[in-house]
Amino acid sequence: MARNDLPLAGRTEDSLSLPEVNRSVAVPNAGSWLRRLMAFIGPGYLVAVGYMDPGNWATALAGGSAFGYTLLTVALLSSLMAILLQALCARIGIATGHDLAQLCRDRFPRWVGIPLWFLAEIAICATDLAELIGTAIALQLLFGIPLLFGVLLTALDAFLILWLQNKGMRWLEAFIMGMIALIAGCFVVQVVLADPVWGEVLQGYLPSTSIVTNQTQLYIALGILGATVMPHNLYLHTAVIQSRDIRRDEEGKKEAIRFATIDSTVALGLALLINSSILILAAAAFHANGNTEVAEIQDAHQLLAPILGTAAPYLFAIALLACGLNSTVTATLAGQVVMEGFLHIRLNPVVRRLLTRLIAIIPAVIVTAIYGESGTAQMLVLSQVVLSLQLPFAVIPLMLFAADRKRLGTLVAPSWQLLLGWASAALIVVLNVKLLVDFVLGD
Repeated sequence: MARNDLPLAGRTEDSLSLPEVNRSVAVPNAGSWLRRLMAFIGPGYLVAVGYMDPGNWATALAGGSAFGYTLLTVALLSSLMAILLQALCARIGIATGHDLAQLCRDRFPRWVGIPLWFLAEIAICATDLAELIGTAIALQLLFGIPLLFGVLLTALDAFLILWLQNKGMRWLEAFIMGMIALIAGCFVVQVVLADPVWGEVLQGYLPSTSIVTNQTQLYIALGILGATVMPHNLYLHTAVIQSRDIRRDEEGKKEAIRFATIDSTVALGLALLINSSILILAAAAFHANGNTEVAEIQDAHQLLAPILGTAAPYLFAIALLACGLNSTVTATLAGQVVMEGFLHIRLNPVVRRLLTRLIAIIPAVIVTAIYGESGTAQMLVLSQVVLSLQLPFAVIPLMLFAADRKRLGTLVAPSWQLLLGWASAALIVVLNVKLLVDFVLGD
């Protein structure tokens, strides 16, 4: 029996996923349906944070200002794919008691596992790069802190993560959910001020062939895809769902899967509304007024005041700072899951955070020092396209495990979920191949 095949009762702490919070949240065995559901509310919101990070802002602002509401269909499709894939993550984590990184280490030979780990680390660094730049921009907009100094200051967020982790899983989830509520509130007000044409908004959710035929639209669409369905979130969800102390019999696991799916679906639905709001705001405030090349977050901030009033820029910057702080927490947890799962190496969370941030700070400092504010938007969008290119290397293993009856038994994913999951994986691969071919051909 391989190490990760050990039953839960026989596993040592260092073989558990996120051992400091593993099974730390009590789940009542009795009581109302709502009371049992509430015990599972939380992990989905940790995952949802990755679907509204500063990288989403750059792609949504670029897409909304350049093409109006056209790319709303990509945001919708990406979110539906995310809802399905995260539901499969919850199922795998609950059914096996292992996270995706541990399962990859157990099933695949080392010559496959090590490249998968390396690609996952690249994805996390790309995510961290977007969060770092977004947080630095927010600090500049709110407090006038120079961008380069703000980039360096973001390394201090490691102490926020340490404090939250020491408080416990429920405190961490409460912080995340509070920040999401703040972000949603800021954008509700801004969209109301922008007063979009709602008929055109609804039409934007319908597919358009120009998304595939127009190279610029495809590039931004892949950025939206990479910013929405994020590789590190697939690893993270399979781990944080194990913070619930569920019954280990089949009925207990089935109930846990149902509640966890509700949690992640509602949370990702809220993330879709926030992402849509960013794109709708850009389309209504910028594209409709002839500003079709607003890609820099700083430019968007400056243009909001004359269009929507003096309150809008402050709401915009506050929401951006909340997004950066939120994303910083979950990216660290994902990095811990990936390193421990693939390599079985445990690092202090602060050390892990500083290491990840150091890798992300280097290109951010170089670009900021050379190009200043003008280079941040390109780096944000590029980071999201990098995430999209890494996505198949997380989605395909996920689908293999979701269909693995040997490991999941009767909890194996339903056929319709597997069909849609593999279709999503195929779509991601096809779009990535097209982007690479166009790049090689110089289109």
